[in-house]
Amino acid sequence: MSVGELAGRGAVVTGAGRGGGIGKAVARALGGAGAAVVVAARTREAIEAVATELRAAGGQAWAVACDVTDPASVAALARAAESHLEHVDILVNNAGVSHSAPLQRITLADWNRILTVNATGTFLCTQAFLPRMVERHWGRVVNVASVAGLGGGKYIAAYSASKHAVVGFTRSVAAEVAGTGVTVNAVCPGYVDTEMTRESVARIAAKTGMSPEAALHAALATTGQVRLISPEDVARAVRALCEDAGATNGETVVIAEGGARS
Repeated sequence: MSVGELAGRGAVVTGAGRGGGIGKAVARALGGAGAAVVVAARTREAIEAVATELRAAGGQAWAVACDVTDPASVAALARAAESHLEHVDILVNNAGVSHSAPLQRITLADWNRILTVNATGTFLCTQAFLPRMVERHWGRVVNVASVAGLGGGKYIAAYSASKHAVVGFTRSVAAEVAGTGVTVNAVCPGYVDTEMTRESVARIAAKTGMSPEAALHAALATTGQVRLISPEDVARAVRALCEDAGATNGETVVIAEGGARS
């Protein structure tokens, strides 16, 4: 693994357990830039595999199980990360869940689950790691939001609301840390080629009677996409925000076909 712009930095990536997902791609990208990485998710077996892969490539990596919705679990993650890395310079809040249903079919349990994982999890992790970054006068927080957090969409009211919350949270915390050497930004991908997207497409197909291919086309049409975005596309945008010498702060970077734009 090459030494790059992030050599000597310590990074925590949540939601890094799903095979082929954004979290895994981000961990690879940060490790490739020289950062030591703690990967976190609820399922230890999955994140151990990611950490093992990063170490095999010559990097430093550790797996720490964490439920981002549980304050005690997040506090334990912070302690473990500080122990492994000595200092956490980068936090990527990627843990999240998707959901799709017409408004009248969204239960309160659905609503609470989506908001708690996507929005509250981002809040808890940022609150746990940000103060030490401010003390050291350098830090990068990147929140994985969604284009649904900017424009909404049919049948995704709960998911869209949670990602709008992440975008608003990002901008507000960025204003608090302006001038400290710490930046807080968000990336907003469209539909990404991940297990989560495949699950969403399967739900659409099951509820509408569409074929999987037609359901995917219908989902992509809501964001103007003709193909899925790769996890690596998102990871490159995250890495760029972490390396950013210009200290971009409070931005929402849209990840669409052909690259990223603010």
